[in-house]
Amino acid sequence: MKVLFSLLLSAILILPTQAQDTDKNSGAGDKLIGVWQPSDGRSYLKIEKIGNKYFGRVVWLKEPNDEAGNPRVDKNNPDESLRSTPLKGYRVLKDFVYNTEDKIWDEGTIYDPKNGTTYNCKIELKEENKIEVRGYVGAAVFGRTDVWTRLVKKKK
Repeated sequence: MKVLFSLLLSAILILPTQAQDTDKNSGAGDKLIGVWQPSDGRSYLKIEKIGNKYFGRVVWLKEPNDEAGNPRVDKNNPDESLRSTPLKGYRVLKDFVYNTEDKIWDEGTIYDPKNGTTYNCKIELKEENKIEVRGYVGAAVFGRTDVWTRLVKKKK
C-alpha cells in the first residue's frame, strides 16, 4: 500500500512539471510564424499555426499575372481539377509539427508549383530571421535546401 501511495504521489508531482515543459516548447514552435521570402525572391509565404500544426501559403508573387494578364494559376498540378487555382493564396506548406527534441518542424510537405511535385519537408530555424527549408524524397539526404528570410514576424 505504501508503494502504491508513493507511486501516485510521484505521478502527481511529476505530471504538472511535464505539462509546463510542453507549454514552453509549444511557444518555441511558434517562432516559425510570420512572412518569409525564399532565396529566389519571387514570392512571399505566410506561415501560420492552425490547431497544433503549421501551414504556409503564398501571399505575394513578383509576377502575379501570366502573359495574358490573368492571375497565375497552378498549371502544373497533377490534379487537373486544381490547375485553374490561383497561386496567390495557395497553401504550399502543410502539416508541420514542431519537434521539441530536434528543434525542427517536420512531418510536413512542401509543394513546388514549378513542377507540380509535393515533397517531404523539414524546416530548421538557423537565426531569428533565417530558416532552412529542406524538401526531399524518401530520406532527407536526397533533397535540396533553400534559405528563407523573414520579412514580417507574427503579431503578438
